[in-house]
Amino acid sequence: MIDLAAYSPAVQAGALVGAVLLEAFVLYVGYGALERVAMPVVERIKHA
Repeated sequence: MIDLAAYSPAVQAGALVGAVLLEAFVLYVGYGALERVAMPVVERIKHA
């Protein structure tokens, strides 16, 4: 855990925005990979 309490509010806000953007990017990539893996299975089930 990173302790940002000693930094200025601007640095804390920047770190929070960066963390949220990083989380969004990780989720975007993760869901994209999950869709790529699961979509062929879903298509096979739909056409069965």
